[in-house]
Amino acid sequence: MGKKHIITITGDHASGQGTLTRFLQEELGYEVYRNGQYVRELAKKMGMSITEFQVYLNEHPDLDREIEKSASDYANKHDFLIIDAKLGWYAVPDSFKVYLKVDIDVAVKRAFLDPNRKSTEPFKDIEEAKKLILYRYQEENKRWKEEYGIQREDMSNYDFVLDTTHLTPEEVKEQVKEAYFRWLEK
Repeated sequence: MGKKHIITITGDHASGQGTLTRFLQEELGYEVYRNGQYVRELAKKMGMSITEFQVYLNEHPDLDREIEKSASDYANKHDFLIIDAKLGWYAVPDSFKVYLKVDIDVAVKRAFLDPNRKSTEPFKDIEEAKKLILYRYQEENKRWKEEYGIQREDMSNYDFVLDTTHLTPEEVKEQVKEAYFRWLEK
């Protein structure tokens, strides 16, 4: 049996995961599963910012495991799929695993100016945005190491790593798409 056509996209906060997912979906016609959207909806429903929800997940590891398992369950039943999830690469190990990197100062500007983040990340200013993004990153790393024994900084976890700091979304899409097709041919 050949490889399933599943791309998992993860990366630094505000590295362009959502944009890449949208671009690849438009070009490839794949279905999309977004863990991050689900997490944001849960946070909003519970009246929490995404940072507050991060702390809540630290205190409720069963919910965190349930969220991550949902991507794996979905991938088991589908093909031609893009999974936009922080731990998608771990949940679906036989996928084409993409990690997007970005300079923290560029990430902070992207996150602060993104109108779609305002309801779950109501930053007062750039300094607060940077502080909260770094806090979330550290808390996620701590939780994932404790819960799953994994480290996202280990780039050997991924099939393709790309720094998006100075790239356009179109350039990111093209580079990921080329690497994906090479991976499929192996």
